[in-house]
Amino acid sequence: MLRSPFHLVEFSPWPFTAAMGALFLTVGLVSWFHGGGVLLVVFGFAVIVLTMIQWWRDVVREGTYQGHHTSWVGGNLRWGMVLFIFSEVCFFFSFFWGFFHSSLVPTVELGCVWPPVGVMPLNSFKVPLLNTAVLLGSGVSVTWAHHGLMSGNREEALYGLGLTVLLGVYFTVLQWGEYEEVSFSIADSVYGSSFFVMTGFHGLHVLIGSVFLVVCVIRCYLHHFSVTHHFGFEAAAWYWHFVDVVWIFLYLCIYWWGS
Repeated sequence: MLRSPFHLVEFSPWPFTAAMGALFLTVGLVSWFHGGGVLLVVFGFAVIVLTMIQWWRDVVREGTYQGHHTSWVGGNLRWGMVLFIFSEVCFFFSFFWGFFHSSLVPTVELGCVWPPVGVMPLNSFKVPLLNTAVLLGSGVSVTWAHHGLMSGNREEALYGLGLTVLLGVYFTVLQWGEYEEVSFSIADSVYGSSFFVMTGFHGLHVLIGSVFLVVCVIRCYLHHFSVTHHFGFEAAAWYWHFVDVVWIFLYLCIYWWGS
């Protein structure tokens, strides 16, 4: 019998439950937007969270305890993460395209100026600049954690990961406070729509990245990572660096140039 370097995954119910959770969440959100209750939203969200926990548990078991993540499999996982991040680049590129389409040649409805007439943009040198410093600092701390893993220093990796999670949470709190104080809403012309959609989706990515890093903290504490076998952390770090780069473009285009 020929041995294959590739891991053939077993039958799993989690893709189905994830799809159903996404369906329930989407239908629940549409219903909530039209005045319905939030029960279906909560149910869909709970199904997704439970699916994440169970699916990640299976992947951790396959890679850490059963040894299915060979060098060949690890290479394919890296390519998968690279392609996923590329798809996220295309996702944000579409938003930037829409933003510059409206801002470079403002229409008569916008007053032929940018920002549109009646919109008071945020001061780019206050909270947005602080958020930029926070995210850049988190990029440094996650690199510090990676250096700790590469050198076999588990405590250094834990400190770096913990600091990165705290900075990510701090960024989310600052952005929430910014949303509470801003003088315009998502309904205030294309400026409000672009601002809240682009910064909101970025904030969602920060939350997702923070969850990834929390899982990495737990796995690092449980000795799941070694000097040569820690792709779970590398994937989370790549994602976090991507989030940092997107925020730099958001800050320069929306907060600084766009104001």
